Amino acid sequence: MFRFEHTYLLSILVLVPVLVGFYLAVLRWKSKTAAIIGDKDLVQVLTRNYSPTRYFWKFFVAISALVFLVLAAANPQTKGEGGKVNRKGLDLMILMDVSKSMLAQDIKPNRLERSKQLVSLLIDQLSDNRIGLVWFAGRAYLQMPLTTDVSAAKMYLQNAGPDAVPTQGTVIGEALKMASNSFNSKEKKYKAVILISDGEDHDPEALKIVKDLAASGVMINTVGVGSPQGATIFDPATNDTKRDANGNTVITRLNELQLRELAQTGNGTYVLLQDPSAAVRTLQAQLATIEQKELQDDAFVQYNTWYFYVLAMVLVLLLLEIYLPERKPMPV
Repeated sequence: MFRFEHTYLLSILVLVPVLVGFYLAVLRWKSKTAAIIGDKDLVQVLTRNYSPTRYFWKFFVAISALVFLVLAAANPQTKGEGGKVNRKGLDLMILMDVSKSMLAQDIKPNRLERSKQLVSLLIDQLSDNRIGLVWFAGRAYLQMPLTTDVSAAKMYLQNAGPDAVPTQGTVIGEALKMASNSFNSKEKKYKAVILISDGEDHDPEALKIVKDLAASGVMINTVGVGSPQGATIFDPATNDTKRDANGNTVITRLNELQLRELAQTGNGTYVLLQDPSAAVRTLQAQLATIEQKELQDDAFVQYNTWYFYVLAMVLVLLLLEIYLPERKPMPV
């Protein structure tokens, strides 16, 4: 398999048509200048050693050197032997609620931070699987498609919070739809979802989507974060507790009933998040009941790099451009 390691550098090639346009503009300028002089015989005498063909070839060689230089910087690579690592695992989508209600501190330090601790442990303990991440509040956003890249998952997790999803609410149904779209629709197994939320806003659409997911072979597991007694929400934007339109303090409560119903319908398990390590063990045991498939992990593929050959071509072209004369020899 051929690839470029730094594909973003290929965007520099947009300079090529710009330089071609500049070259054509210079040719037009030369033609207009010759026309201004007026006397064709005089122009021929003045430019008798000018060669349009040689001028073109010097430009062509120079622009080719630029193209090869960009290709060298992008580092062309081919896949090496024995680099692919095969492993058995699942396709697992982790859906995490990042709404402001997750800032409630009925579990310490707050619901969101405890959820992030859980997700971090899940990423570590389930690294043999392909993992995808969805953050949701009033809308759902795919943060990371299914991958075996653990370091990327940890990076996305660090930035999880209410600011990642500006619209507030708890659209569990939309998050489940996004997870569904991330799976291979042709497979009827090897797939699971872990939904982490306080379930505060009842989403009637969520149960229907879970039924559809279960019918397509996806196991739905849910994790409840918070307490049924509830707590106030500290709003960092106002540095005060969150209040409704009438000025009353908002109390957010864990909706265990909805989360249990979703897990039961989705052939999974419900876990109340208290100790993240214990929750991970319970979820691992549940996921172990799903048949696993062979996953091809490209994260450890070794690539052969070829930029130095392309760079050698650049050097040859630059030397050729230097020694290629623009003018033809004067007649003796």
